[in-house]
Amino acid sequence: MSETEFPPSNTLPVLIDADRIRKRVEELGRKISEDYKNQPLVLLVVLKGSFLFCADLARQLSIPCRIEFIRASSYKDAKVSSGQLQLSELPDLRHANVLVVEDILDSGLTLQKILEHLRSENLASLEVCTLLSKQIPRDIQIEPKYIGFEIPNRFVVGYGLDYAERYREVPDIRCLD
Repeated sequence: MSETEFPPSNTLPVLIDADRIRKRVEELGRKISEDYKNQPLVLLVVLKGSFLFCADLARQLSIPCRIEFIRASSYKDAKVSSGQLQLSELPDLRHANVLVVEDILDSGLTLQKILEHLRSENLASLEVCTLLSKQIPRDIQIEPKYIGFEIPNRFVVGYGLDYAERYREVPDIRCLD
């Protein structure tokens, strides 16, 4: 898309409004805090799309946590995955309870690669928390322990999710297609 082809965010239909997101993140924070009571927790944030979700989620936790980051990308400037995943180096997470914080579970390819690597580490536990999970058939079987919202197969932006680095700042989830 050229600069003039990006529609203004306020013209995009809202799928999940900011208030619903806030309430669901509060619920997830309570559940995660309960599940990891008296246990150290590492939130492994998949950049860039998950940064806002994780920031809000971390503030809802009533337990201490460490926050680490990993960069993964397969979309570039397209609306569909290129199939070529680029993954940054993972931090040392040996013996940690790791909760991977993802923005959206789509094909599952990105998350599968991250989980494959993490499973080769000596972790205390490994779970996934995703803000969004698309209701689509997947060749890859990934079952996140925590899901914010199940959504239809739409291309969504906002609340950290982007298209060509646009729309991350939008406070709700909107449909671009």
